[in-house]
Amino acid sequence: MITNVIHRRRRAQRLLWLLATMLPLAMLLALGSGAVKIAPGDTLAALLGVDRGQASLIVQQIRLPRVLLAGIIGATLAMSGAAMQGLFRNPLADPSLIGVTAGASLGASLLIVAGGSSLTGFMGLSLVSLAAFVGGVLAVLLVYRLASSDNGTSVATMLLAGIAITALAGAAGSLLEFFTDNERLRQISLWKMGGLDGATLPRLWLAMVVAGSVLLALPRYALPLNTLLLGESEARHLGIAVNRTKLALITWVAIGVGTSVALVGTIAFVGLVVPHIVRLLIGPDHRTLLPASALGGAILLVCADALSRTLLAPTELPVGIITALIGVPFFISLLRQRHHYGMQT
Repeated sequence: MITNVIHRRRRAQRLLWLLATMLPLAMLLALGSGAVKIAPGDTLAALLGVDRGQASLIVQQIRLPRVLLAGIIGATLAMSGAAMQGLFRNPLADPSLIGVTAGASLGASLLIVAGGSSLTGFMGLSLVSLAAFVGGVLAVLLVYRLASSDNGTSVATMLLAGIAITALAGAAGSLLEFFTDNERLRQISLWKMGGLDGATLPRLWLAMVVAGSVLLALPRYALPLNTLLLGESEARHLGIAVNRTKLALITWVAIGVGTSVALVGTIAFVGLVVPHIVRLLIGPDHRTLLPASALGGAILLVCADALSRTLLAPTELPVGIITALIGVPFFISLLRQRHHYGMQT
């Protein structure tokens, strides 16, 4: 038993080092990918300011904010997914279960139909982005209110409430799409597919502040999440403030995912599959699961965005499509071989 624990810890440490090494390499390759291909050496020279030509302009002003934003958003979605899987004690949970994604989509759809997609809000964000964030937060507040009672907050009720609110928001969004014109319908569809083409320095700074706070806050709840895996009663006996932990996790995930959806639209799959794959590889210890998921999510979204810019260049594919095309085959392969990792989930 002790040997297995030591072996799993060593495997987790090796995976963390591997992912930490792969992320800057993936970013360097992504900076050179696109309609104008730039060699890795030239990309590095442009990044360091040695080259002042066209490559420097493309890398520093166009691609660098986009690649960094992809890394931050991917890390936020994946770590949020890992936290939700721990909270719900279900390896197939993802952040959308608390209604934040559906609420954000409905908020964005309302503004697009109302004709506010071209208006600018805060820090260069469109009013659609702001409406998406507000819609996501309101949906989470409603879900949490429905799941709360005098006896505390029920995770099972929260899950059911999240499913109900997601279905309601989806129906309302579909109703808007049914009555709107073709131009706005296309805008809604493209927004829901997700994309990093609107990456700017103001958006990057906003993501670094808000999503960065989430990435720093969630690992503080690694030990409570580990304890919750034993059950809520056992966690209370061990001194964990269960209801306070639930509220904190829901709040941080809502802020992180709401900001991500507001900045880049809906990008599914990352928050579900990345933490699940990491769990299959290194086990459910959130002390390593949360940071490893963040690194894996950042790598996945950076690579997916690079492919979205190169597969049909100069046309860009929605990055949400690429994340599914990259991750699903690998995910299915791991599920078929999960017995090799000692996992039954």
